Parts: sequence; C-alpha cells; structure tokens
Amino acid sequence: MPRKVKDRKLDSREARSKLKVRGVPYYTAIGKTDHIGYRRLKGKDGTWHWRRYVGDQNSERDYEWTALGVADDLSTADGDNVLTFWQAQDRARELIAARAKSSPGADGKIITVAVALDRYKADLEVRGADVDNVARVRIHLKGALAERPIALLSVDELKRWRDGLRKIMAPASVNRVCNALRAALNLAADNAKGAVNRGPWEIGLKAIPNSTETRNVVLPESHIRRLILEAPKESEEFGLFVEVAAVTGARPSQIARLLVRDLKGDKLEMPSSKKGRGEKKILRREVPIPAALAGRLRAAARGKQQDAVLLTKPSGQAWSKSDHSRLFTRTARRANLDPTEVTIYALRHSSITRQLTAAVPIRIVAALHDTSVAMIERTYSQGIDRVADQIVRGTLLDVGKKSVDRKVVSL
Repeated sequence: MPRKVKDRKLDSREARSKLKVRGVPYYTAIGKTDHIGYRRLKGKDGTWHWRRYVGDQNSERDYEWTALGVADDLSTADGDNVLTFWQAQDRARELIAARAKSSPGADGKIITVAVALDRYKADLEVRGADVDNVARVRIHLKGALAERPIALLSVDELKRWRDGLRKIMAPASVNRVCNALRAALNLAADNAKGAVNRGPWEIGLKAIPNSTETRNVVLPESHIRRLILEAPKESEEFGLFVEVAAVTGARPSQIARLLVRDLKGDKLEMPSSKKGRGEKKILRREVPIPAALAGRLRAAARGKQQDAVLLTKPSGQAWSKSDHSRLFTRTARRANLDPTEVTIYALRHSSITRQLTAAVPIRIVAALHDTSVAMIERTYSQGIDRVADQIVRGTLLDVGKKSVDRKVVSL
C-alpha cells in the first residue's frame, strides 16, 4: 500500500482553520497525476476533492474531478460523509484503484452513482419511459453515496441506505426506489469498461419481503358522488378532472395527456401510462363514459384544436403530475373524508372494484384500467372473492327439502 502523504497545511482542522476562505481548493499531490484538494468554506465544514491530470496542457480543463466528502472542520469524522485528511486520502486511493480496475465508462470518466442516475434518466427519456423514477431516487440519495464510484459500492452501505428509507416510507415504496437505483447501476455496469461486480446492489438493494400488500382505499358510491360535487368548488376545470378520474378509473397522468381528438362520442381514447419496462410506446384504448360527461367534455373542448390538451387548469396550461394533490386534499376535507386516507387514487381503486363486483370479466377490467390481470389478482383479491361468491352461488345445486327422506318410495 502506498505511504500516506503528509501536509502540514491540511492534515489537521487546526491547520486548515488558518487558511484563507477561497473558491480555488488547496492541493497536495498524492501521486504523479493525482492530488487531494481542500476547499475552505466560511462558517461551515470544508470539502475534500480528488483531482487527476488527464490532459496534455497545464490548465484546469485537463483535470478530472471527483468529490470525496465533507471535511471534519466543525463536525466529527464518521468515515462516510465526514472525513479527516487521512480518510480523504484513503478514499482517493480507492478511486485510483477503481479507475485502474473497472469503473471508467466509455468516455474514460469514473462512473459514480450520481453519474449512473444521469445516464439512466437519459436512457428513460430516449425510450419514452417515466423519468420520475430517477427523481424518486435523487430525493433520498445525498452526500457521499451519490459521489461513490459504482465499482466501490459495498453491500453494507447500500443496505444501510435501504433500511434508512424504511423509517420514512412503506416497504412497497422502498422497493420501488431501490428498483430504480438498481436499474441505473445495472445500466452503468453494462456500459463500463471491463467487468463490474454487481453483487453489492443485487444484495444490498434486495427487495423487502412481504411488501406487495397495498391498502387500496375503496369508496362507496355516495362518497364518490360527494367528491364529484365538492371538486368544482376549487374550479370547474378541476371538477371535470375529478369526474373523469371517478368514471374511468384512469391515473391522473393518463387523464392529463388526453387530447381533444381522444373524445369520440360517448368514449374516450385513453392513453396508456409510462409504467413498466422496455421502450414506452403510448397506446390508446377506448373507455366508455356516460353521455352527460361526454357533453361536458365537448363543452370544454369547444374552440380547441384537435391535437390540443383536452383537460387544462384554469390558466389554460396542462395538468402536471402533482397539480391535483393539494386541490384534492381540500376537496376530501369538504366531503368529510380523511385526506390522509382518501387520495385521488381511491377513485381508481373504487372503479376497478366496482367493475369486479359487477362481474365484469377481469380481462376487460384490466384492459380498461391499463393494468394486468396478474396485478388485479394480486391487489384486488377481496373484490375478486366477492365476485366469485356471487357468480358461483347462482350455479350451486340446491335440491332443498325434496331430499330430506330418500327411504320413502312411492307405490
């Protein structure tokens, strides 16, 4: 192992406290082309950086940079996010070893977790998939782990991160976040030079068991009607949005993408969602709606071009992913419903359950709601059981009182 480099200006917090605050880091060489950099910040912990010379000229553009962590100027070093000079030096040497082994991508740069997420987002955009999967990870991925090269990831640190998420969200939500990060890391490993050990994230981000049970809130028709009546108090546009959600059971993201030309008499050509894997080609499927709702939608579409968005906010802009949340919370309160339990997705769950209990074939229910038979069987089993009882009971053989005494024979 290389001997650690000493530097009287950087190796202690007392020495660093005497340095001037400035934007350009203070550097010390730890190898022929590698340096440890320290940036002094006013009133808070400084930061450590690793710099490698990769060019032919002596300019800042000829260096590759990677953040190492926070300096222990004011905080206590933990060897993870907050590092001493010696720990920063160790981490830099890990980076050097990883770079030599397998971590660079096709462009020669080290692939960190943050870089992997950037490239995964770009891949999702090209395939037309939901880039919100990346946003979900980034919200909870901060500090040193984001800057960690994927070749240096360990099972323990990924497990700690996953288990930390469990403290703030449901197991099913944790699994969704971990699935997105795992997909990003796998894509990065596919594009890295040489083999990358995928074991750390295959084990460290393993799904939490028994987490597929979801609490789908199903509302009686009277509650749904109250919500539909209360929603227009926010705005007529929101009232129409909620009514479409209640009638069709579509996701808010699908409703927001409806175009004027998707209104076909008493039907809507509902666009599919961007959920799932692979290339996302948005398909449209006819969903029946009542004549009264179709009339209100035609009124909303009056004067618009065929390729214009059908349902808009009062401003005329299209609905974004979470624009409905705050409005629906107030609507639920006015309807005397608990907004922490009843979200706009309760309308979707209610629509699916309503059709199941009306004995609509499950394949048709799945198609109308842009989901799969397997998903419905897994998450709406109670509704399916009720349907089965209703259907099967009508086929039961019931011979009644005629079979009470079979010993009596007529003469």
